[in-house]
Formats: sequence, C-alpha cells, structure tokens
Amino acid sequence: MQRREFMQMLAIASAGGLALAGKDALAATPGAAEQLYAVPMFGNVSLLHITDCHAQLRPLYFREPSVNLGIGEAAGKAPHLVGDALLKQFKIAPKTARAHAFTYLDFAAAAKVYGKVGGFAHLSTLVQQLRASRPHAVLCDGGDTWQGSATALWTKGQDMVDAAKLLGVEIMAPHWEFTLGAQRVQEIVQKDFQGKVDFVAQNVVTADFGDAVFAPYSWREMNGVPVAVIGQAFPYTPIANPRYLVPDWSFGIQEERLQALVKEVRAKGAKVVVLLSHNGMDVDLKLASRVSGIDAILGGHTHDGVPTPVVVSNQGGQTLVTNAGSNGKFLGVLDFDVRDGRIQGYQYRLLPVFSNLLPADRAMQAHIDAVRAPFRARLDETLAVTEGLLYRRGNFNGSWDQLIVDGLLAVKGADLAFSPGFRWGTSLLPGAPITRGDLMDQLAITYPATTLTEMTGTTIKTIMEDVCDNLFHPDPYYQQGGDMVRVGGMSYTCTPAAATGRRISDMRLNGKLLDADKIYKVAGWAPVAEGASGPPIWDVMETYLRAHPVVRARRPDQPTLVGTAGNPGMAA
Repeated sequence: MQRREFMQMLAIASAGGLALAGKDALAATPGAAEQLYAVPMFGNVSLLHITDCHAQLRPLYFREPSVNLGIGEAAGKAPHLVGDALLKQFKIAPKTARAHAFTYLDFAAAAKVYGKVGGFAHLSTLVQQLRASRPHAVLCDGGDTWQGSATALWTKGQDMVDAAKLLGVEIMAPHWEFTLGAQRVQEIVQKDFQGKVDFVAQNVVTADFGDAVFAPYSWREMNGVPVAVIGQAFPYTPIANPRYLVPDWSFGIQEERLQALVKEVRAKGAKVVVLLSHNGMDVDLKLASRVSGIDAILGGHTHDGVPTPVVVSNQGGQTLVTNAGSNGKFLGVLDFDVRDGRIQGYQYRLLPVFSNLLPADRAMQAHIDAVRAPFRARLDETLAVTEGLLYRRGNFNGSWDQLIVDGLLAVKGADLAFSPGFRWGTSLLPGAPITRGDLMDQLAITYPATTLTEMTGTTIKTIMEDVCDNLFHPDPYYQQGGDMVRVGGMSYTCTPAAATGRRISDMRLNGKLLDADKIYKVAGWAPVAEGASGPPIWDVMETYLRAHPVVRARRPDQPTLVGTAGNPGMAA
C-alpha cells in the first residue's frame, strides 16, 4: 500500500466515525430541533440576520475562541467573554448543544456529539421555517460572504452571489467583497443584484468628490410599518486590505453622515431604523452611544456569537447591539412590536445552525453540488492527515496558524514568520484528512503572495506594536480589525493594557533577545502593498504538507501575557 493510500484510509475511517456519532447523538434526541428552533412569532416587524459566512456553503466545524480579551472598559463585557464566563453571563447550561455552539469548551469531544454546523442548504431550511410564520421578514447579510473558500476565489465570488440570491438575501453590507476589486463588485451589484438584493453602504463614497458609491439604505414596509435598513461597510477596508483594489473609494466610520442619514429616514416616516454593520462589535457599541435614533445594530466583522443584544443608552433613547457569529453557524432573528408609531417591545434569538437537525434544502443543495462539481477532484485531494485539532480563531494564535507559520519557516528558510490575524477559517477534528479545500479555507484570498524580507529587530518590534495597537487600543474607533499577527520562531511578552508602543517586550529567537540593529529574514504572506511578488501561500503550504503527510498535534505558541490574570476573555 502506498503512503497516500494509507493516509486516505486513515482519514476516511476517522472522519466517518465522527460524522456517524454526531448524527446519531443529536438527531436522535427527542424534540431537539423543536426546542432549538421554536421561535414564536412576536410583533409585526422581523429581520433575519447572517454575517461573515466566508463563502462556506457546506456544513463544517468551527471552534469559538478561548482568548478574546477585553481591555479597560471592555473587560468582562460582551463580546469579550469565553467559555464558562460566557455560559454564566447568558445563562446557558453547560454540556448542551447551545454551550457547544457558543464556546470552545471540550470542542473536539462535543463536536463528535453534536455534529457539524452551518451549510447553506441547512440554513436555507431554517430561513424558510422562520419565514413560514413571518412572511414579512427581511433577510439581511452583514458581509464577508464572497470570500473564504477555494470555489469563491476561483469563481470570483459567483458561487456565493448565486447562493445568496437562492437563500433569499434582500439586503447586504460589505467588507471582504472589496478584495475582488472595485470593478468586480460593481459588476455584481449592477447585474446580479439589480432588483433582487440591496447592496448598502452609507460610508463608502468617491475619494474625489465624496459622491455615494452605493445606496446608503434600503426602505422596507412590513405590515404597514416603514423600516429603514442603513448599510455600514467595514470602515478600515483600505488599511486592513489592499488599497489598490479600491483606489477611488473612501471609507471610514462617518459618524456625522450616519447621524444625518438617521434623521433623514426618520423625517421620511421610518418607525424602525436598523444599521446593518460590518464595523465589529466594539465599534458598534461606541457608535450606538454616540449616534441616536438607531433602534438596532445587526453587527458583524468580529465573528462574535453573542446570544442576546447589548442595550446601549444614548441621547435619543436606546439601541440594541447584536453580533451574529460567522461561517453560517448562526442565524439571528429580531422581532419588533411596533404600535402607535413606536416600538413597544422586541424579541431576539441567535439560533445555532446544526446541520443534523435541519434537512438540506434540495434547491440549495443542488446549487452547491453544481458549483463544486468542476473543482471536486482538486478540492477533495488529501494532502495530509492531522493528528490534532486544527482551528484558527483567537486573539494571538490557533493551531491552523501555527501550522502556517511552521510551513513558512521551513519552506522559505526564514528566521521568523508572520501570518495575518485573520478570523476566518474552518476547524478540523483530530484524525481528519487535510484536503486542498480545507487548506484553501484558511488561505483563499486575492493577494496570496509569500515574501521573505530582511528586517531589523527594531522594525520587527514596530510592526508588532502597530498590529497590537489595532487590537487593544482603548478607543474602539482605532481598532482596525483582525486579531494579533501570528508569529513563528520567536517568543515574546505582551501587555495588552499598556500604552501604545509599549505592549511588546522580551522578543527572543532561540532564547536570545532580538538585537535592535541586527537584520533577520522574516517570512510572511498577504502583503497589502501593490507589486509584491512571490509564490502563493497555498503552494508553499502544499509543499510543506507533502513533506509532512501526518501533521502532529500542535500547541499554538502564545505570548507571555502580563496583566490579564482573571480576565473572563481568556481561558483559565
């Protein structure tokens, strides 16, 4: 038997056993689906919300973070709660399906019991069930939909555009969509979405004259109630992603413009005003305290699955701030009771999408099968088998990220390696095959070049301080998205609550302090500067995996943290 045949047999045996156990355990529980998905109709205005699916059309595993630190005023508050602290805050019973959905606790073992989550065919069934009791409901997509998988990359987002229309998305706000380039985004909005999906972004204007690039809001009427849904694109797109892909557009939070827009739609008669946002939850919480007249924010970007809304007070009253997770794992349901021209009450549920409890919608499954068919052989080829759990999400590192930096170090011949703090990327259970499709779930971007750059110790520290400030700056408006850059080959100490420029210390290679003036070879990928060249990251990682067909279990390298003891945003 050849090595690859043995690997495939091992992978199929492991994966098959896990899938069978999950399906039997959860699906056989009497009343499980009814208990999770019974959401009685409430009021007369309903919004369904998905966000950050990152092009994941099929059911998957996704581990929630064990490190999601809140610093300063954010400490101990949603969304910066993990594990038992999250369960306690939201009164979720441990060792239940909901506990598994919202936390990392006993992830691999619980995943065997409860099975996979998400999948557009299963999500479609849930949307249809909810619309049966809410025919007026509007389905909103918070963005990061057209990026995150091989098929989305290879079809330039077309697989997801067609899936969103089939799902019944009616309103959408963007972020990673822009990495397809301005021309492709405009093509989809003007051709595929015309008359079907409102693509809204009040904070995207032309860089020269400040003209609106997209519609700022969508106007809807539900049971005679006028509703305005305003769009908010990720405000730091040209910083977090390549500027050259959207050279003529300006972004930003645009607080004053938003406030004026809220007043405008209120003057036109809107009784409910909702912001469909891709700001990230911390930004949304601050925004809600400063802009009045918004009834709810349907938030995304930070991938936080927050079971109940945070109620924020402002000069005009209160705003509900929500965040609906990622990867097609959750569907938010927000109902308002509007009478006598004002909101009298609300109901909110964030529903985990367990694929074992929801039958696949046939039309959506047929679409998924069709878009994957031309690429199936490439997607399903096994590159290696993982002995341990592979996951990405977390402030500082994940085992997928560790594998990537290890690959960069080995293949590029570097002293240390950087990998971006991307939040997207699916999880793999121990014993699973690593297929090309799985690998691309971590790497599929339009600027995949790998680099090998000479940097001084001072430059390395400057880069790390800058990224750390993006994550832990006390003012959310200065947090520009993503988690901390992942570091391979170097240990360091991080003090998240320290002042800007003073968070990173004790940087060591092989136990020796970095020399400020010495030059080091640093490997990386996903450069945002135009003109960067180098082999794409997926070629580098395939080279590495072929040399390591059995991937050992990885304990992700974490920095030494100072001042975080007892923080409920970090596993004990």
